[in-house]
Amino acid sequence: MNKKNSRREFVKTTAIAGLGLSAFGTMGASGILQSCKSIGKTSSGPLQVGLSQQALPYDFAALEPVIDSMTMEIHYGKHAAAYAKNYKEAYEAEVKETQNTLQILSTVSVYSSKMRNNCGGHYNHELFWKCMQPASENNQPSAKMTKLLTEAFGTMEAFKTEFENAAKTRFGSGWAWLVLDEQKKLKIGSTPNQDNPLMDVSAFKGTPLLGLDVWEHAYYLKYQNKRPEYVSGFWKIVNWGFVEKLHDSYTAK
Repeated sequence: MNKKNSRREFVKTTAIAGLGLSAFGTMGASGILQSCKSIGKTSSGPLQVGLSQQALPYDFAALEPVIDSMTMEIHYGKHAAAYAKNYKEAYEAEVKETQNTLQILSTVSVYSSKMRNNCGGHYNHELFWKCMQPASENNQPSAKMTKLLTEAFGTMEAFKTEFENAAKTRFGSGWAWLVLDEQKKLKIGSTPNQDNPLMDVSAFKGTPLLGLDVWEHAYYLKYQNKRPEYVSGFWKIVNWGFVEKLHDSYTAK
């Protein structure tokens, strides 16, 4: 099997694995309702994170030149795959009553560091992949999304500057976020390592709409130590349609 076909088979396999969520990550009606109420999310929202890694919605090379294909292949096939595997192991070892990923994140302080790191890492990456799309596609925010961002941050440039600063100034490894807070206001912040704003241990809280991975493995092959270049290039591949769908699902009455 050549390299191209092996990549295709890998993506196919992960897609099949993603269908196995019912074994652990799919909840009964009462469990879903409880979790959805906690973050304002409907059970039919555009982001569903179970225990299994979902297939990428594009090829490894689709985000070039912003993110190179080798980085995507390693990031998705090695790093993110390991988070999914380790999260499932922690779930099977530690969860006594059926919980979904969002419930675990909201009470992650009662679990082990393995659960915290890997549940967070799995959720963060499942969101991250969907927050991006090829640069050749329409990746400009709609008039509605532009208005929301402008009302929250003053101008689009001010929004981008604040988000980029959150990403560039995160010491070591971590993530930059655009979130909805409890009042459904747009906020920007960052978290260390694989923490995210849904965790009860996080100082910065909210429901993520857009996340940017600033671990070195996300950009080092192309940008080396030039994180700011990676961060500024991110705007070329943001999937604003997905971000808006998240926003609408979380703010729906």
